[in-house]
Amino acid sequence: MKTAIYSRWDGRQDEFSLDPKQALQTLSDLMMEGLSAEEALEWMRQYGFELAGLDFRVMGTEELLAELQAEQRALEQQYRLDDATRALQERFEDILRREQDTLRGSHGYESSRMNDFLERRHADTSRLSEAIEQFRDYEFADEEAGFEFAELLEELDRLRDLEDFIAERGERFRGDETADYETAQQIRERIEALERLAQDLREGNFQQISPEELSELLGEDAARSLVMLRDLSSSLEREGFLRPGDPQLTPKAIRRIGAHALAEVYAALAKDRPGGHETDVRGAALPRPDETRPFEFGDPLDIDAVKTLVQALGRHAREAPGEPVPFPIGLEVGDFALRERDYDTQTTTVLLLDMSWSMSWADRFPAAKRVALALDHLVRTRFPRDHFFVVGFSTRARELSPTELPEATWDMGDPFTNLQEGLQIAERLIAKHPSGSPQVLVITDGQPTAYYRGAELHVEWPMGLGGVSPHAVAETMKQVRRITRQGVTINTFMLDDAPELVGFVERMTQVNRGRAFFTSPEKLGSFLMVDYLKGQRKRTS
Repeated sequence: MKTAIYSRWDGRQDEFSLDPKQALQTLSDLMMEGLSAEEALEWMRQYGFELAGLDFRVMGTEELLAELQAEQRALEQQYRLDDATRALQERFEDILRREQDTLRGSHGYESSRMNDFLERRHADTSRLSEAIEQFRDYEFADEEAGFEFAELLEELDRLRDLEDFIAERGERFRGDETADYETAQQIRERIEALERLAQDLREGNFQQISPEELSELLGEDAARSLVMLRDLSSSLEREGFLRPGDPQLTPKAIRRIGAHALAEVYAALAKDRPGGHETDVRGAALPRPDETRPFEFGDPLDIDAVKTLVQALGRHAREAPGEPVPFPIGLEVGDFALRERDYDTQTTTVLLLDMSWSMSWADRFPAAKRVALALDHLVRTRFPRDHFFVVGFSTRARELSPTELPEATWDMGDPFTNLQEGLQIAERLIAKHPSGSPQVLVITDGQPTAYYRGAELHVEWPMGLGGVSPHAVAETMKQVRRITRQGVTINTFMLDDAPELVGFVERMTQVNRGRAFFTSPEKLGSFLMVDYLKGQRKRTS
């Protein structure tokens, strides 16, 4: 039997508050598995969670309910209740015996007073409480017996409650220890308290539960868990991560989830390979504030006028100290200061995310979704001039907005893969946001099995074990050729090494001159992030 030592809830535990940033991190980890924010919150409440820096695990309602049930079973296995009212019964019989002796001495057996007493005493009753109730309005001749009966009468309501309890649950108590009356009452009250708590937990009425009562029943960690479950949504709302009264993520929460996803992806990269987005090819350039360099022959005259004039004045002061500055000021080549710039490629990138049912296997979709969030956050914060889009595809394809991406999940029960439509949407997005380096990143675990011919949608199972879907492949390859003619590079990240998928991707890369990578879900972030940042194939350890 499980035992515990309980400490009294002293109010200081209210100082132990939930860190909303850590709670959001746990929430986002569940959302990576395909849960919505509302579903993730409910999961945390039901099954509990762990937070960094805590010396205990927050218990969910399922675990708290199990603890309550275990406490109740422990009482049932320890005690018996079949003799719980015996002492009270003997006390009542003693009161009646003394009253009967008093009546016999005063009135004899043949008197109306004695007849009334005997009629009450021998009334047909099945419970002790009913027998006591027979004497509620009786006037005792024995004064001491009357006082004791009055005390017994005050106990009548508690006695009825215990009798009801024993009648309903007494058979469950099969322990070796016989409970006396007061012990039985304590057991009843404890079990009723356990059941009230269980009911409130099942219904989510956390505000109705007293942490002090829960601490006394299950211990301090249970009470602390209750406080954190109770404050879970409100703390996220106060921090600005959830909309008040509506379990939807705010833009602030989405940005933080993206930052966390990016940090997780970067953690998988080798520390000596931080990545970058620079290029030797000149393109759109962004100035570095307060950084300049001397002019060199052949440089474009991107002059920092203020720094140039300051350098000219300084040269004049050195050459002719104490003389007034001539106007106009004569400039020399050595005076010119050029603004330092970072030359970055401005890219339009479309990430095609396979959302077919098979992506739910082997942690494929959580890994792919984490990379999508990481790239979205990276582009928005480090490369704001770039355009980045995410398109999900299964039997149909659709663009996923930044607000939809955190709650995106695989299409349950949808096994088909329409890469063709995904590429069509990518083509339209690139046409609306042209750049010198358009690219499509495909994350998939299967070959095409759905396609459009005209306006009609077709689905096609592969032909035999290890076979292909010939029409789906042919129509998809048409779209690959079309987007290739527009200068778009397609890089494919395969999460399965099935021969039919490898064969299709090899054909696609031959046409497009893109790159193909086979990787496991845990390595996907390393492959894709380095490819995006460096523009070359690099595998990290």
